[in-house]
Amino acid sequence: MISREDFMFTIGYDGDTAVVDGKSRARYGKLTTTQLIEEGLYRSAFASALYSGNASELEAFEAAFNAKAGTSYRGAEAFKRLFGVQVDEVRRVLVL
Repeated sequence: MISREDFMFTIGYDGDTAVVDGKSRARYGKLTTTQLIEEGLYRSAFASALYSGNASELEAFEAAFNAKAGTSYRGAEAFKRLFGVQVDEVRRVLVL
């Protein structure tokens, strides 16, 4: 299973290998979902909330994002599509 930090900063996939932005992971990987939102890292914040599996964390992200962006996205599926984030089977991680 891929770690939370790797999942938050995955920039793409090459087969079953996740390609991770190592510089961003090192700088922001330990931040909470709320802290990521405060930093303006919305894609990573959504990935963090999704990885947690915590409904209240996803709802908090949704409220914060919609308030900032002036949008009305609802539910994890809408944000998965918006940010291009999905939970996928990963066997390897390649850090760039």
